[in-house]
Amino acid sequence: MSTAAATPADHLLLLPLRQRILEQHLGVRALHLHRTGRPELSHRFVEDTAENVFSVSKTVTALALGIAQAEGLLQVEDLLVDHLPAPVGGYGRGVDGVRLRHLLTMTSGSPVLGFLDAEREHEDLTAHLLATDLTAAPGEQFEYSNGSIFLLARVIEERTGQTLRDWLMPRLFAPLGILNPQWFTTRDGHTWGATGLHLKSGQLARLGRLLLDRGAHEGTRLVPADWIDALHADDAWVATGDPEPEAARYGFGVWDCTADGAWRADGAYGQFLLVLPAQQAVLTVTSHLEGRAGAEILRAVWEELLPLL
Repeated sequence: MSTAAATPADHLLLLPLRQRILEQHLGVRALHLHRTGRPELSHRFVEDTAENVFSVSKTVTALALGIAQAEGLLQVEDLLVDHLPAPVGGYGRGVDGVRLRHLLTMTSGSPVLGFLDAEREHEDLTAHLLATDLTAAPGEQFEYSNGSIFLLARVIEERTGQTLRDWLMPRLFAPLGILNPQWFTTRDGHTWGATGLHLKSGQLARLGRLLLDRGAHEGTRLVPADWIDALHADDAWVATGDPEPEAARYGFGVWDCTADGAWRADGAYGQFLLVLPAQQAVLTVTSHLEGRAGAEILRAVWEELLPLL
């Protein structure tokens, strides 16, 4: 923990951003700013309760993959079929070419995206995903997918004999002081992986600091540093085809940002872990912004906070 003394200027850092959030009705619930060697700064607009962090869950699953790789359970270039057995009737056409990297970057080519009720409530979503023919060759195109990240969670469960949530308890959650996180499961009891993790804003901020500190927490290595680097390495990024500049490139469970060197975990309705290496800072944002793009919050951060860091 930082022992640096706060200055009057420190306490004013969040003020311009807070004012813009209120003026533009951006729905932000909480802000947590961590800067290396400086005091923690935070502001809550509402009471701090555990909320669904939505697709920030994908980043947590990506961290789990790096931990599993370090433990020798798998490799990111492994074929999916080497970890999950064929369903009744066999694998769908093309599934035997899908690698874990394709799932992580959401370029698997599977049309089962995990957003339709029939998919989300399927009695055996794993089998459904594995049995469905691909509509694009693996690695050929990006399509935002809960299904792909769910399969990564299933691979880890298959290798460890535990749900992803339970396997991560001693490896990630408990060391971060997150003692009983709730994470949605499928009908047959598998951790969703792609969404549904519930955390308080302060707990989420600890994950943000872990990303900034390249997988270390208070002197303890939780995630390999080279894996944190791999999440946003040059060869990880894939073009999404999205016209929104903040959504143009996706990596290993994280998004590229328009701010120089910045990258992020990103969940629906404005959940963000904004990693700012050049500023040695990470900003955690929890929100409930409906009917508008979360990029509005990002632009507010770039314009109101980033120049002050």
